[in-house]
Amino acid sequence: MEAKTSFWQRLGIQDWFLTDETRGINGKTPALTPEVVYSYIIEKFKSSIKELSFADRVVFYHEFIISFNAEDYREFVENKQGIFGLIVQETVKKFYEILKGYRMAGKRVEPSGNKWVFRLVSHPDYVRGDKGFIGKLLPDNNTKSENLRVTFIPRQTGIAQTFDVNNDILKGFTYYSDGYMEIPYEEELEYVEGGIKTSNNTLLGRLETIVPDKQFSGKKIEFLIKDQEVIVSGAEESREETNIFKIPSEWVNSPHLQIRFNKADGKFYVASFGELTTLNEIQIEKSNVNSPVWTELPINSRMLLNGIVGLNLFKS
Repeated sequence: MEAKTSFWQRLGIQDWFLTDETRGINGKTPALTPEVVYSYIIEKFKSSIKELSFADRVVFYHEFIISFNAEDYREFVENKQGIFGLIVQETVKKFYEILKGYRMAGKRVEPSGNKWVFRLVSHPDYVRGDKGFIGKLLPDNNTKSENLRVTFIPRQTGIAQTFDVNNDILKGFTYYSDGYMEIPYEEELEYVEGGIKTSNNTLLGRLETIVPDKQFSGKKIEFLIKDQEVIVSGAEESREETNIFKIPSEWVNSPHLQIRFNKADGKFYVASFGELTTLNEIQIEKSNVNSPVWTELPINSRMLLNGIVGLNLFKS
């Protein structure tokens, strides 16, 4: 039976890493602190500008995947719950500050995507003290990049090494819902507290789906939540109210879901009327339209309608 190769062996850099986990850079394993994570993302953002920009156009990554050893990650999220969201807020503010400097210098600052994406992840082949970075452009045309630019900092040298690797390499990483955040990109380069604001309504959240039906193949369908009550319905839905998200698929019941935002605790709740609904891989109880049974719906949740249509809830 062929031995399973590690993440580092597949990249050809296994020998860079020490096997004695009691040793690290200068004999110590650096602690994973909010300042370490914040500074690391800023450093990679600046590097992406230097590597990707050309002529007078400033080009930069929009997605940042920061990877750590599983134990380092667990200690970080368990002892500092909620800190990742604060780090992301301050990071985006710093991004805009840096980009403003380029714009004031006469450079052309144009995004390759319409949002910032942050993922804090772990990998079983990382040892204590390791950290890695993967950056992506997130083009709006949804074309799949063949390769990703990956940066690793080995414990043995402490010197960053950068490679281009195939997307398949990401299959070994473990993603956590509390380590994922999206923030809309603001063309004015100003961070908006609480998400996008329109002239009349503050957006409460965003629903996103990709339906299997041929005419919509590969296209994302987005619905901005402006009302405290939202109905998710299928192709047979005839109502046209602004709080109805009509998913053009025969696989979605009409209605299928009701989503409610509770101002008192700042949380979303969902009730299902469709044949089958799972929330983060757990089936939720089907209820009657006239007497909905509510289940808490966390931000960054993934719902699956009738086992076919995926529906994600993101912060606005």
